[in-house]
Amino acid sequence: MSNKNKAALVPKLRFPEFREAAAWAEKFGDILFDQISDRSPEPGLPVLAITQEHGAIPRHMIDYHVSVTEKSIESYKVVQVGDFIISLRSFQGGIEYSQYHGICSPAYVVLRRVGEGSDAYFKHYLKTDRFIQILTKNLEGLRDGKMISYRQFSELKLPVPAPTEQQKIADCLSSMDELIAAQARKVDALKAHKKGLMQQLFPSEGETQPRFRFPEFKEGGVWERKLFSDVCDVKHGYAFESEFFSNEGEYVLLTPGNFYEQGGYRDRGELQKYFTGEIPLDYVLAKGDMLIAMTEQAAGLLGSPILVPESGKFLHNQRLGLVISKPGIAWAKEFFFYVFNTESVRKAIHNTASGAKVRHTSPTKIGDVLISVPPTLPEQLRIASCLGSLDAHITAEAQMLEALKTHKKGLMQQLFPFLEEEK
Repeated sequence: MSNKNKAALVPKLRFPEFREAAAWAEKFGDILFDQISDRSPEPGLPVLAITQEHGAIPRHMIDYHVSVTEKSIESYKVVQVGDFIISLRSFQGGIEYSQYHGICSPAYVVLRRVGEGSDAYFKHYLKTDRFIQILTKNLEGLRDGKMISYRQFSELKLPVPAPTEQQKIADCLSSMDELIAAQARKVDALKAHKKGLMQQLFPSEGETQPRFRFPEFKEGGVWERKLFSDVCDVKHGYAFESEFFSNEGEYVLLTPGNFYEQGGYRDRGELQKYFTGEIPLDYVLAKGDMLIAMTEQAAGLLGSPILVPESGKFLHNQRLGLVISKPGIAWAKEFFFYVFNTESVRKAIHNTASGAKVRHTSPTKIGDVLISVPPTLPEQLRIASCLGSLDAHITAEAQMLEALKTHKKGLMQQLFPFLEEEK
């Protein structure tokens, strides 16, 4: 397409003060960024981990365990604050930004912006789905473990507004990031509060009584020490034939993937597994049935409970235990849901498991785990109500966090224009 007929490059959403401004420019990567290969680090610079979540960050600040030797560090590249880094994960997460002065593996490509403009603008743009689409459009031959080169990056066209508009976009998106970070801290604080509350409401390991009881139950008698087998039975699931597994259907075949590590039902969306064969009626679950994971498909999953959200839709699969209360026992299923989520019970269940790669436990072994329970049903219900209300609050705040992330993603799609090669 000739320049004469080429449509002006403008975003769908533009701030009022720039609506009459000139169209955006398209510039090649090597016009905007130089490749940096400084290998003369100052003593004591931190080794940077290149992550999608934190960008370039000193390894000691996160859970990152990759050993380096003094000899290997001699070849490491120096990274300045404001540099950008192409990593092995740039295919999935874009190009990372560094807020730290440090060193990184020589395998990475270090970029430094040249000319006037805003680092923050490119910090946002180089992480957009739109840019990642451009980055990977002609790189189908590259597989995981291969790096996008500076030459390949230099051939990409990037949309560039005037510096003042760059800064306005950067300020807007950075404000969104601050709002998202504040909401994430709020969710984390609520989760930490719940963890501390559970440590108070349930006896700790080696103790028989909780440290806190609601006032109306302080004279209600001591908590009783029992085996799980004293209060409930755990029933094995059914081995459904794999030939009838499907990606759609009327009956959801529950798997450990439907369990959150912290307990609760997880809808797997497109990954949900269905069963279309003949179904034994005894293995069709009712709303409120409690299941626990008896295999550790993911770290921390063993012993995780769920309460079935709907009747007549979910199937009791193998390696999941159906928890059934015994007659004459004070049993509030919501309370025992939280019992299974206490640290001491999870640890005890984990200790019952065996297996080299994937650990498994059994109904009999779970039955041998000791627990402490209140002597009356009303106290069980009071504890469950308290924690249930807190869980509802956490869920609402977590949904708000996801809504903010979705809003930012939509905003970015409006603030950056489509280039011709994207259309």
